[in-house]
Amino acid sequence: MTANTLLAWTPAAIVFDCDGTLMDSERHWEKAREVVLGHHGSAPDPEFAQATKGLHYTECGRMLAEYAGAPALAEQMTEQLLASFRQLVADDPVTMPGATELVRKTAAFAPLAVASNCPRDVVEAGLSRAGLLRYFGHVLVPEGEVRPKPYPDVYLEAARLCGAAPGDALAVEDSHCGFVSASRAGLRVLAVGPRRPLHNAADADDAADGDEIPPVDLWVASLADPELVKWADTRRP
Repeated sequence: MTANTLLAWTPAAIVFDCDGTLMDSERHWEKAREVVLGHHGSAPDPEFAQATKGLHYTECGRMLAEYAGAPALAEQMTEQLLASFRQLVADDPVTMPGATELVRKTAAFAPLAVASNCPRDVVEAGLSRAGLLRYFGHVLVPEGEVRPKPYPDVYLEAARLCGAAPGDALAVEDSHCGFVSASRAGLRVLAVGPRRPLHNAADADDAADGDEIPPVDLWVASLADPELVKWADTRRP
């Protein structure tokens, strides 16, 4: 499916990521990582910030501990990370541009779900405060046998609960980790945010090193993109 045909398609279900896609909370994760590393006499560089974007918080905590040169403190730093993030979200819950309108419009023609690497209470509380939780029939997070992104589990389960085959569902994501998860699950992928070129020399090097470059069907700068809003307006159940 190409970008042009994606905007002529009506998905049987739509699964949204939360952090950085619906809620403007990726900056809170960035700040929380800075706070935790600061407590341990370190500070993240841009490469570390990019590498940890979208990861499950336990994996992020492990990477924080290794980055700080204290791998034995992974559990402690994970707890500190989550506590700092929860406080930042509670103090400043903000939706991403266009999120509220797009969720409302898409809920009129397709069942919606959320697939997130965050704890359930954080996702549901943030969406509730934003007035968005009521539009989603299901919230999927890593728990029980459901593994975190980049595993495909949250997207596979979200599509199943929405009654859609993965290939008939659309994922809306903002991170490489999420792109990989949704792609592995077989969903079409709408990428939101600054576009990273997928076919340049650096990507070729990444692929050679074993990194996965997932297919993205369409990139938009934000959920307020006029063509995306027009698409949502013209869909029918």
